[in-house]
Amino acid sequence: MNVIVCIKEVMDPAIPSVKFTIDTTMKCVVLPQGIPLVINPYDANAVELALRVKTANGGKVTIVTLQAAYSDAIVRHALSMGADDGVVLSDASFEGLDSFGIAYVLGKAIEKIGNYDLILCGRQAVDWDEGLVGSILAENLQVPLVTIAMDVTWAQDKLQVKRVTIDGYQIFETTVPVVLTVSNEVGRPRFPTGFGVISAARKQLTVWKAQDLGVDLPGMEAATSKELIDLSIHEHKRVCSFLSGKSTEETAFKLAAKLREIEAV
Repeated sequence: MNVIVCIKEVMDPAIPSVKFTIDTTMKCVVLPQGIPLVINPYDANAVELALRVKTANGGKVTIVTLQAAYSDAIVRHALSMGADDGVVLSDASFEGLDSFGIAYVLGKAIEKIGNYDLILCGRQAVDWDEGLVGSILAENLQVPLVTIAMDVTWAQDKLQVKRVTIDGYQIFETTVPVVLTVSNEVGRPRFPTGFGVISAARKQLTVWKAQDLGVDLPGMEAATSKELIDLSIHEHKRVCSFLSGKSTEETAFKLAAKLREIEAV
C-alpha cells in the first residue's frame, strides 16, 4: 500500500508566546532568532500512521511539503522515522498561498507521484489551526475523505477507518484512494533511530518547481481566495466589578442585569 503524507513546518508549540512578535506592516510572525521550526505535531502523527500501514501491508511512504526555511529538515525527520522518499515543492510562486492554493499545488504533486492508495494530512496545523487543506485536497482529487482518523485497517479490498468523535469513535469503510486527516489519538510518533538519521541525511530529496508540476499559475491564483487583512496578538484583559445590595435578592438582580449588559456587547 503506497502512502503519501503531506507535512508542514511550524514554530515549536512549546515556545512561549513572548518569544515572538508580529510585524503588523508585513502581516507576518517574526520568528525568534536561533530557534528552528519543527514538523507540525499532527503531521508527525500522520507519518506515524503511515509507517504502521506500511508495516502491516507493505508498500512505501512518500513525504511531500512546500518549500520553506526548514523544509529539508522536517522531511529528513520523517525519513529518519522510516519514510522512504521525500519531495520538496520549491517555487517563488508558491509563497504566501492560503489553504486553497496549498491544496492545489499539493494535488498537482500527488498526481505527478501517482500510484497512491492513501493520502494523509494532519488534522490541522498548530499555527493557523484552520484544518482545511486535507478536505480541499480530497475535493480537488475527487477521492473520498475521512477526517480526524486515529487508526486504519485494510481487509478484503476495503479500508476501515476509525474516526474520533466527542464521546467515542466511528468506523467508516471506504475504497482507495482516499484522503485521511489524522488526529493525535493515533498516539505518540516514534523517535528516529540512529541508523534512520544517518540514512535520512544521505537521502537525495526530489525538488519540483511549478513547471515540473504543470501548475497553471492563473489557476493557482484563482484557487487562492483569501486575503489576510490584519494580524495581531490577542490581548487578554481582566476587569473586576464589585456588586452590592441591601439584600441577596437585590445583589442577584444587579448581577443578572450586569451579565445581560456584557452579553449584549
